[in-house]
Formats: sequence, C-alpha cells, structure tokens
Amino acid sequence: MKNIKYKTTEWSNFINLTVSDNQPKPVLTVSPSWLSPGASVTLNCEVEHPSAGWRFYWYKAVPKLSGDSYSYELLPGSSSGTEQDSYMVHGQTHTAGYVCRAGRGDPVFYTQYSELKLVWSADVDPAASLTVSPDRVQHFTSDSVSLSCEGNSTEWRVRRFPEDRSLSCPSKGRMTGSTCKISTSQSSAAVYWCESGSGEFSNSVNITFQNDIILLSPVLPVTEGDPVSLSCKLTTENLPFNVEFYKNDKLVQSDTRLELNISAVSKSDEGFYKCKVMKESAQSWVSVKLSRPGVSSFLVPLITGLVCGLFLIILLMLLFCYKKLKGEFLF
Repeated sequence: MKNIKYKTTEWSNFINLTVSDNQPKPVLTVSPSWLSPGASVTLNCEVEHPSAGWRFYWYKAVPKLSGDSYSYELLPGSSSGTEQDSYMVHGQTHTAGYVCRAGRGDPVFYTQYSELKLVWSADVDPAASLTVSPDRVQHFTSDSVSLSCEGNSTEWRVRRFPEDRSLSCPSKGRMTGSTCKISTSQSSAAVYWCESGSGEFSNSVNITFQNDIILLSPVLPVTEGDPVSLSCKLTTENLPFNVEFYKNDKLVQSDTRLELNISAVSKSDEGFYKCKVMKESAQSWVSVKLSRPGVSSFLVPLITGLVCGLFLIILLMLLFCYKKLKGEFLF
C-alpha cells in the first residue's frame, strides 16, 4: 500500500459554547396600551436570540380565582405558532390581558410565558367596573378605602400595580359579592382593577395615599357638560389664607377658596390637577368623556321623517284618486 500523506490546516478561531437548560423568558410589548373601543392592538414578542428559528404563540389571559395566577387561551391562528414576532388583535372592545411565548425544534422546546400585559379600553360601558368609596383619587393615610367590583360575574379579585403590598381581602383579594378594603400607614400610589374568572377586567383606578394634604377629585371620567368641583383638604383645621390650584403645573386659581369649580366641563379641562397650601398635594388626572346623545334625540328626527313620508304617500294617493274620479266624470 502506498503511504497516504495528510495535510492539515491551521486551527480555527475558538468559540465558547454554553449549554443551558433554563427556559428563556420573552418580553411582550403592546401598542397602544390604551385604546378606543373597536381599535386594533399590536402585540410584539421579543426573544433573546430572535434569529434562531423561533415560532411565536399568542394567548389571552383569563384570571384563575382559585389562586393568584391566570390560564391562557390561544388566540386565533396561533395554535401552530407564527413566524412573525408580532400579532394583530382586531376590534378589541373591552380591557383584556395578553401573554406570549416562543417555541422551536421537534419536539417543540418552549420558552417561559411572558409577563402579563393589559390593554385598557376606554369603553364607556365596560364589561366590569370598579368603584371606590370615598369616591376620590387621593386619600389620607389614616383613611380606609373600599373597592367594589360590579359586572356579570359573582366572583372577583382585586389586583394592584405595583404589587408591593397585600390587599386586606380574603384569599389574596378574592371576593364573592363583597367589598375589599385597603389602607396604609405610608404615602403610596398604585393602580387597582378587578378581575373575574370569566375573563372580565374592570376599568383601572389610580389611588394615592398622602399624609398632610390631598386634592379631592373624581375617580371616574366626568361627562362633558357636567359641573366639576375640585377641593383641597388638609389634616389640620388651621387653614392658611391662600390656596393655589394648578392644572398641568400652571396656576389657574389663587385665593382663599378651597374649591376649584368648573360649571360645564369640556375636553379642554382634561389634565393633571394639584393644590398647594404651604405643602403641595399629589397630582390627579381629571378625565373627560364625550356625552352620548340620548335615544330620544335619535328617535325624534326618525319619527318626524316617517310621519312626513307617510303623509306624503297619503297625499299622493288622494291626488291620484281625485284625478281618476275627475276623468270619469268628464267622459
């Protein structure tokens, strides 16, 4: 046999290969996070290595009241995953929660689920509602505040963001036709909302606790044309002489009155308000919703049109009969 000589190349550059059994966790973003009823929402799911052949799975979150978590329902067209890392939800009418995850390989290796993202709807008739008592955004730290959930479901839980403090409700905020009470001894601010086991989410409510001075403002959006009164309240009875009210950090009233009154609110009055009496209150957003025309305003022109049309038809029929009779008499 002939001796076979081999030639060898130089060594390649070395690379570090790390093998991990940890599931990566994608990041879900939503746009917009606040929308008008019926608008579309774009979901984007970002994985650490996006070019590695991932397919993306999209889910709607449904609260599990037995614990403190959610179950996930696949969105239409997502059972086999999508190649694109984005997904469009068309015609969302109510507030909803979404998560995503990615998968690749055979059998499929899945990432973890992303964190829940809520898309809030500005629906004037939401599927569920959260009411606050006393009906205001800001409260003193000595106050006890009641939260009530209303809707088609009988079982609810109250959630808050950030979740740095627990709620004074049974079973981590779960309620059965009852009211949840919250209180704190420290200044704080958080967003609260209700969730039902049937997948309903209420409107979100900002609640702020302060020590010395608060602005009394409505929790829910005010209807355009309605009167609105904002009040400055202090823990002390010895009130100074001057009270200042600000809108978007601009002074709008400065005198001895403790109230800022708007006789007929409009969209231009929407904004962040605060008051100042030596110390300054926190800001609160005052939202204004457009007034809906009543049913009667639609019915009046409709009925008028129908009556006029009917009258015109009768008039034409009478005219036709008159001409026909007149012709018979002539012949």
